[in-house]
Amino acid sequence: MVSGIAERYARALFELARDQGALDQVAGDIDTIAALIDESSDLERLTRSPVLGREAQSKGMVAVLERAGVGDLATKFVGLVIAKRRLFALRDMARGFSQLLARHRGEVIATVTAAQPLNDGQVAALKAELAAAMKTDVKLETLVDGSILGGLVVRVGSRMVDSSLKTKLQNLKFAMRGVD
Repeated sequence: MVSGIAERYARALFELARDQGALDQVAGDIDTIAALIDESSDLERLTRSPVLGREAQSKGMVAVLERAGVGDLATKFVGLVIAKRRLFALRDMARGFSQLLARHRGEVIATVTAAQPLNDGQVAALKAELAAAMKTDVKLETLVDGSILGGLVVRVGSRMVDSSLKTKLQNLKFAMRGVD
């Protein structure tokens, strides 16, 4: 679970969206915002830069959110986050919101890290396998990390299955140390 500042903001947004009956709308908007940050290094720099002032961050984020079609509640939330100088934690806030929503819906969140982006078929197959293994609905969060070289790293709660090529090579290297 996300902790600290991000958790408090995520919880506040979740409760506001729930009270306004806008959970689905805000969930879609938050997923869009998170995806935009993940896909754009420029946007990530905008959210993390301590040099940029509130006005510059606000202009940049409003333009991006408007172009992406993000709803009013999520846009106002981002505006508040900017006003409080917490934009650096926006990605974690989005992750926290998703976790709260998944818990509310009785879903489990699985984070899957791959060396290359997964296509829709791979995501669907992985989601189906995890849902069958967990015996509950699974929301899949995918990340790309080229340093794992190949394979997957799957995290569900505190459990992790690391079938990455990087880990396999490290294990082989460790095993070969004793061989002369």
